[in-house]
Amino acid sequence: MLPRERVLAALAHERTDRIPFELEFTPAVHARFKQETGSYNPAEYFQLDIRNVDLAPTQQVRDYQQYYSENLSGLFVDEFGIAHRPGTYYHFSKMLHPLEKIVSAAEVLEYPFPDRDADYRMAPVSDLVAAYHARDLFVSAFVGHIFETAWYMRGMENLLVDFLVNPELAEVLLDRITSLNVAVATGYARAGVDMIRLGDDVGSQRAMLMSPDTWRYWLKPRLAQVIAAAKSIKPHIHIWYHSDGVIEPILDDLVEVGVDVLNPVQPECMNPEEIKQRYGTRLSLWGTVGTQSIMPFGRPEEVFAYVTERIRLLGAGGGLVLAPTHVLEPDVPWENIEAFVAAARQDMDQVIGD
Repeated sequence: MLPRERVLAALAHERTDRIPFELEFTPAVHARFKQETGSYNPAEYFQLDIRNVDLAPTQQVRDYQQYYSENLSGLFVDEFGIAHRPGTYYHFSKMLHPLEKIVSAAEVLEYPFPDRDADYRMAPVSDLVAAYHARDLFVSAFVGHIFETAWYMRGMENLLVDFLVNPELAEVLLDRITSLNVAVATGYARAGVDMIRLGDDVGSQRAMLMSPDTWRYWLKPRLAQVIAAAKSIKPHIHIWYHSDGVIEPILDDLVEVGVDVLNPVQPECMNPEEIKQRYGTRLSLWGTVGTQSIMPFGRPEEVFAYVTERIRLLGAGGGLVLAPTHVLEPDVPWENIEAFVAAARQDMDQVIGD
């Protein structure tokens, strides 16, 4: 099968010649990849079926210093004005929240949001999609977060308190973010991407970060708005939703608003087999290979056997794209990455027979 054909068939819950897969690296692992392979591009080196496109970089130049008491000199400040102070452990950083001290919705309205909805930022995407499609590659694009972006800007504790005692501020903040995401999702759909990626980490290792009803009130309708905007342009576009942790209480809600691909299905928190059995063809599973368990701590032969079992249990009738459940961290041995790829590349007939 051709790469794009393979992914589309898997997401249509049809049997494929092998399971599509993807993997992403943190900077330290990417450096190891270059050392081991002499290549710079994992997608090309591993001949992945999937490519991602993104907006052109912003041309805005803004000074967010007025929103911070700390001097921002030397810190990375992203397009939402969120400052990032380097941490002491690998690539991790500490976020500083520009809206941490505000008290009113009016201050949110005055805040300079990025120009993610500007035409010039979407302009190159159609050509990129066309070029990948010409190579028979499946194309996806990440639209953005809603809850995560809001708490990155406001601070998580502040935002959760706002839900209870300052709802007008929370509504304006979430609505401004949602409006940008609607514009981006619409643009990607017009550009012809096969799938948009959405998501918010709303689950912890044991339970959701908020009650399901709180999620349904604050986040579900805004997520639905973004999905509806994309589907109004391209009705059959695939909708991928990411949340780490336990999110089983809202899976029916996700399906209801149009999500058809669930990521990462973290096996340390949820049972992929049970989700597969419960949701059948309504959800495809994208991930399922634990980065808190088998990838860092298994031996290569155990990784190979684990991934092979995933294919056998979850992939026979389609509906599976294999991936580690997070970007691979430095504690993952290179030999385990090779084992993951080797197992994922197995012919379907070799794993489960005719």
